[in-house]
Amino acid sequence: MSATPTMPPATAVRPSLPRNTWHVLTRELRPVVRDPFTLIFSLFQPLVFLGLFGPLLVGQSGAPAGETLQWFVPGVLVMIVLFGTGATGANLQYEIMTGSHERTLVAPLARSSLLVGRALKEVAPIVVQSLVIALIAWPFGFQLNLPGLAIGLVLLAVFGVGLGSLSYALALATKDREWLFWGVQQALIFPLMILSGMLLPLDAGPAWMRAVASVNPVNWVVQAERALLAGDLANPVVAWGWLSALGLAAVGLWVGIRSIRRSN
Repeated sequence: MSATPTMPPATAVRPSLPRNTWHVLTRELRPVVRDPFTLIFSLFQPLVFLGLFGPLLVGQSGAPAGETLQWFVPGVLVMIVLFGTGATGANLQYEIMTGSHERTLVAPLARSSLLVGRALKEVAPIVVQSLVIALIAWPFGFQLNLPGLAIGLVLLAVFGVGLGSLSYALALATKDREWLFWGVQQALIFPLMILSGMLLPLDAGPAWMRAVASVNPVNWVVQAERALLAGDLANPVVAWGWLSALGLAAVGLWVGIRSIRRSN
């Protein structure tokens, strides 16, 4: 009697993080490409600030419009990232409530790629919207320093990845409690915005406000963007801005990946 041949044991295929991240990224970008209206509509808020708040600053400062825009536009670019990526967790929360997220969890994908791919998806809107705002302000006296603008866009992208990851982690923590997500999000976003000096200078503010702003990472990103877009690439605040953005990205990705690995 011949022995029955045995099949070799099947080896588990380890998911490739870069390839899985690319698949998630393209999946998330596909609706944006098919329907760019949401990307265009998201420009409404920064355009309102630029068109209505900007002239008030020009009139109050008494400085030339170009000089005021050189101070104000970088803050508007950071505002785009703050409000845009800070709310991205709402999309994941919608997927959780509809059951779509549950189906992605059982897909043969690395759990971490589900978050990293979503976070990287925010880079494209950040770049497009920032370029549009800068080009709109250009005819009114805003000076475009191309090397500084390129470095500034990368800085905004890193900052957006970290903030978006924290937003996804908040969505995973709140799950189907939409009111809780927006309550926490709004309670954090507006103090970060006001204490960053992106709309009004904090030099004349109370001492406690300046002290809090000094440890606000958004404040250092705003100052770095102002230096970069002005062409002052060697300014020390640029290094502080990068340190703040990289630190936020590291913390955001760590918290987000930890949360999505524990989700069920």
